Amino acid sequence: MKVGVPREVKSDEYRVAMMPVGAELLVKSGHEVFIESQAGVGSGFSDEDYVKAGAKVLSTHKAVFDAAEMIIKVKEPQPQEIGLFRPGQVLFTYFHFAADPTLTQSCLQSGITAIAYETIRDRAGRLPCLTPMSEIAGKMSIQEGAKYLEKPMMGRGILLGGVPGVAPAHVVVLGAGVVGTQAAKVAAGLGANVVLMDINLERLRYLDDVMPANVTTIFSDIHTIRENLILADLVIGAVLIPGAKAPRLVTRQHLTAMKNGSVIVDVAIDQGGCVETSRPTTHQQPTYVVEGVVHYCVTNMPGAVGRTSTIALCNATLPYALKIANHGFEKVAA
Repeated sequence: MKVGVPREVKSDEYRVAMMPVGAELLVKSGHEVFIESQAGVGSGFSDEDYVKAGAKVLSTHKAVFDAAEMIIKVKEPQPQEIGLFRPGQVLFTYFHFAADPTLTQSCLQSGITAIAYETIRDRAGRLPCLTPMSEIAGKMSIQEGAKYLEKPMMGRGILLGGVPGVAPAHVVVLGAGVVGTQAAKVAAGLGANVVLMDINLERLRYLDDVMPANVTTIFSDIHTIRENLILADLVIGAVLIPGAKAPRLVTRQHLTAMKNGSVIVDVAIDQGGCVETSRPTTHQQPTYVVEGVVHYCVTNMPGAVGRTSTIALCNATLPYALKIANHGFEKVAA
């Protein structure tokens, strides 16, 4: 199979969908790999690294799409890429269709076969290609949230972990899946008081056993959400319904009761966001303020740590790419 890896064109996206080792494994399996020039630079991989691995470097985005039977990307196709599709081509990437009806319709009309990282399940029902980026986004949500709590960033001027004699910040995490668990662990490690909320009691029981003493688990409902938002300095939106739009848990009315200068990091923005007032932002302009609350809604948070994210993502996606290339998507999906 002819496999193409284009350079990511989304703003401030430094990941690449394949490392040189992946290209080498595909080539050794009898496939051709075409990579766009400079595609790996943001993750620390040069064109020469890919050439040594047996890949062919092409100079333009269009050349990669034209050459390949299967395109492997990181982020959802951007508007300028839609016209490069051709019927029968396989596109293996994150899509987040639930948050983007226009993209969904474009892909349906194009005749491509779309395989979404975020909806692949293993035999245990887990999401192996989504999990590594969720882990990174969860950890980053606390890093970014702590930064935007600083006064120059329009925050309350609060240190997440406090100091002797001064109380730490109050962090509320909505959703106790992969993102929420990682966020809670990092926030707790920095010394914050953390409330971790979810509707899955079994999950809460497990986390109550393994989390540090400064993490409290609370069942999530409309009353407990409202009560905890009033106390929050930092809120992490970490809810996920795989393949579906994120539920709206935080309304504009809730914001009016929150502390002025508090921060919301809506990690669920890829799936439409779990906050009524959330809208997609970029690493260049990551925040805006509504009702005195700072909103951070960057849609590609892991893209900022391209080296870590690329390695973590490719570790998860390469086995699937190899299976599709070796056997065809029909057999792999069966």
